[in-house]
Amino acid sequence: MGAGVDGMSPGESASETMSIFSPSLGARFDALVEKYPAKRSALIPMLLYAQDEVGYLSDAVMVEIADRLSLTPLEVRNVASYYSMLRFKPAGKFNIQVCTNISCMLRGAYDLYERFQEELGLGHKGVTADGVFSLEEVECIGACCWAPAIQVNYDFHDDLNPESVPGILNRYRGKIQSPSSRNGGPPHA
Repeated sequence: MGAGVDGMSPGESASETMSIFSPSLGARFDALVEKYPAKRSALIPMLLYAQDEVGYLSDAVMVEIADRLSLTPLEVRNVASYYSMLRFKPAGKFNIQVCTNISCMLRGAYDLYERFQEELGLGHKGVTADGVFSLEEVECIGACCWAPAIQVNYDFHDDLNPESVPGILNRYRGKIQSPSSRNGGPPHA
């Protein structure tokens, strides 16, 4: 079979040839769509996986996901904007989320958050100039029994105090320099 006028083989869509996602993520998306009885049900997992790979939800990311799910880009953006864990701007390689919900707050989360702000020179949702760290204050991360707690990408750190902040930051800085740390994303990326 030859290519058509547009350079694509018959039955091939533009999203298949011009995907902004890696082939492995495209395959994961295809499997997700097949897993659910309604395509739309795959939206949130697809947004999370896309954010892990790209770093944030750009307009191009949302358009491609919309195409894959037969939704409009506006429908995708409306869902994505509801969830605080989804980002529309790039975050640092290591996104630090400091829980300040009641259990963490009562055990010193604000002091911990202030220490991160001082050490990194950042405010809420700020990103360091080198793109290594971003910082945000978040609600519950589900570690109330071990408060105060933070999450760095998909790693939890609990029972912390402000004095533990420099050590945490140094550990992640060390990962940047180690060849075994290609990305700061989750184990499934």
